[in-house]
Amino acid sequence: MNNNNNRIIFRLCCIALIVTSMTFAIRAGVLGQLGEQFGLTGTQLGWVNAMAFLGFPVATMLGGIIYNAIGAKKLVALAFICHLGGLILTITADGFWGLLISTFLIGFANGSVEAGCNPLIAQMYPKNTTTMLNRFHVWFPGGIVIGALASNAMTSAGFSWQWQVSLILVPTIIYGAMMLKAKFPQFDTQQNSTTSNLKHLLSPLYLFLIICMTLTAVTEFGTQQWIEQILGSSGASPMVILALITGLMALGRFFAGPIVHRFSPSGVLLGSAIFSTLGIFLMSQAQGNTIYLAAALFAVGVTYFWPTMIGCVAEYAPKTGALGMSLIGGAGMFAMSIWNPVIGHWIDNARTQAQTTSVSVEQVEVLAGQAVLQNLLVFPIVLIIVFIGLHLFITKNKNVEKYV
Repeated sequence: MNNNNNRIIFRLCCIALIVTSMTFAIRAGVLGQLGEQFGLTGTQLGWVNAMAFLGFPVATMLGGIIYNAIGAKKLVALAFICHLGGLILTITADGFWGLLISTFLIGFANGSVEAGCNPLIAQMYPKNTTTMLNRFHVWFPGGIVIGALASNAMTSAGFSWQWQVSLILVPTIIYGAMMLKAKFPQFDTQQNSTTSNLKHLLSPLYLFLIICMTLTAVTEFGTQQWIEQILGSSGASPMVILALITGLMALGRFFAGPIVHRFSPSGVLLGSAIFSTLGIFLMSQAQGNTIYLAAALFAVGVTYFWPTMIGCVAEYAPKTGALGMSLIGGAGMFAMSIWNPVIGHWIDNARTQAQTTSVSVEQVEVLAGQAVLQNLLVFPIVLIIVFIGLHLFITKNKNVEKYV
């Protein structure tokens, strides 16, 4: 395949990832409207959120297993079908169960994009894998910026949540149309064996990375996905905060190459955990405009978590192949499917406890949000400890392949 065709396929993958990220941003922006219209509690909203994070790992596990057999094109086509169906079902949902099913479909579509595109890009650019994967993952925060700003503008203009979800159909149809003429590259299946990948999944280092991925995912998405509920009454705009965080993430990922080269993947992860801890702590204390500064520190922290964790698999556990890259992403999202209802329950409990004090309605929401952020602070603190251990291990053992 020529370079021009690879560029077309790469753009298609980026647009599919924009759809994925817009579903995250707009869902975060309309959670309040969904709760009001259908009378849902924070716990019920947590279950709706959980379906997106459950559908994702189901798709990545399935996609990782069958990738070598069916190829990337069929996985991305499956993503398009599920995106289209899930978005339409969301728009027409009439209650909790409709939202639950449609959100699972969207999550499955998002996971199919990751399962199909990550190994595809790695195979298309074997001499420039890390750089191209980071450029691909620019569009996750980039799409969240688009979705967050659009959601904020549409909410201010009085558009319903249905119209906001409908906006995601535009890039969905674009990447679906691009697939009609796209010629995906073919790879030697003998060199890409799922059986060989499976043999290396139980290595201690890979299992350790899986555990780390669950903690990084909750640190990043547990804060971002509930931004409207946590910071809605803080005096700062939740969607502007989300756009600020993800805008800085996109910028950071675009220039990730020199940083990763200078500090190594394990060193970058340790620095990310430290900045994430500082950011969440300051957000749990600050109010008004100072929250934007805290959010910027948090953004610096979570910028490199997701692509660097995938990069660690490619660099430190390369024999796990496409399956290893898919499963580690699935592990992160599966963790969020478990923790989303818990976070929703934290919000309900914190709100109830705040209501027992003699404060205003707005202050109740502020106190509840701060309490939830303090709970979330535990995750990056643990990450500081485990990433110190990882960094020392990688520094001491230059040839890590013997551990995989």
